[in-house]
Amino acid sequence: MKKEKYGSIIENKKRWLYIPLGLIIFMCMGTIYSWSIFRTPIENSFNIGATESGLPYMFFLVFYALAMPFAGSYMDKYGPRIMTITGGLLISIGWFLSGFTTSITFLTISYGVIGGTGVGIAYGAPMAVAAKWFPDKEGLAVGLTLGGFGLSPFITAPAANWLITNFGAFTTFKILGGLFAIIITLLALPLKFPEANHQISQNKNTNNQNLEIDPKNMFKSRSFYALWTTFVIGTIIGLMAIAISGPVAEELINLDSATASIYVSFFAIFNGIGRPIFGALTDKLKAKKTAIISFSLIILASLLMIINNSANPALYFIAFAIFWLNLGGWLAIAPAATSYFFGKKNYIKNYGYLFTAYGVGAVIGNLLSGSIRDIMGSYYFVFYPTIILAALGIIIALLFLKKDQISDQSKNYKKVKYSNEKI
Repeated sequence: MKKEKYGSIIENKKRWLYIPLGLIIFMCMGTIYSWSIFRTPIENSFNIGATESGLPYMFFLVFYALAMPFAGSYMDKYGPRIMTITGGLLISIGWFLSGFTTSITFLTISYGVIGGTGVGIAYGAPMAVAAKWFPDKEGLAVGLTLGGFGLSPFITAPAANWLITNFGAFTTFKILGGLFAIIITLLALPLKFPEANHQISQNKNTNNQNLEIDPKNMFKSRSFYALWTTFVIGTIIGLMAIAISGPVAEELINLDSATASIYVSFFAIFNGIGRPIFGALTDKLKAKKTAIISFSLIILASLLMIINNSANPALYFIAFAIFWLNLGGWLAIAPAATSYFFGKKNYIKNYGYLFTAYGVGAVIGNLLSGSIRDIMGSYYFVFYPTIILAALGIIIALLFLKKDQISDQSKNYKKVKYSNEKI
């Protein structure tokens, strides 16, 4: 008995290792947020415009989201180690092949389709490891792990810029592809789920362990559609802000491109820390209140940009720091809320389906900001729709973002089915 207790204590201490491992893996995968560094060299090489140079980025986000439900179906069968290595190798192949492309079409396939699919396959594994090892502080643990994705541009953007300056964009693709294969594979080797009999103390406010909703029943739940819709809104606003941070700085705040890039690199820090902050808030306050806080902050940031007629850099920095913080926040709110609403057993599958909201938000966000700029002639007008969307998000959260009766029906159904089988 003492031996088992001692072993459990050791395992509980070792579990903290999985957070930095996952964080670094996500930092490799999060290099997508440094795509703007590649856009100008790509446009010059292929003689294309900004719309076409954004295609690999958009396809990456779409296939990243589409691969999540597929990967979730195989997580329990193959485990986090195999899924991370498989996804990591696809990421590496996508980047490496991008170094040989001769057109934007092939780059969209190699970087967008192959690389994006690789991230979608690997994404859920380190996150699931953190969630299963930290049932007592799930939102915080998942948020810390996912923080690497948001923090990535702070490290990878300067590194990629240096490589492009010295070796060119296409050689940089090859170098990073090779590095990702080595780093992700090595860091994935220790990843594992806790044993079935491994106990970690949980406080009384942790998710109801008897609540286990499968995807079929989840799709009947009103809370799923409320969470999916609010996730779409958070993603639209967040990814739109990321895409226009540099151009807004130059167009509306009159900053030069070098200064604008420095601002953007600091915004990545807020994207990273938004995940553990909002993850911890979701643990404490649950999804509804945390979502309302997030959308309220977005409204504040939008108003700051609307009233910033004097092109004040400080107001710009505060506003976009809030936008980036909240994008990171939604990538912690959504997984924590999925576990809270639908349980842990089918967590990866359920979150995979929920994550399609990210893909929808990515497409809408990219198209919306560009359309507003083309039609209205200025990014200034982008901040009116963000207020409307955030207000809609608050209404949905207030009315629908809560557990509904499908949860109890599912539990009762399982109990009745089990009783009949026993008879």
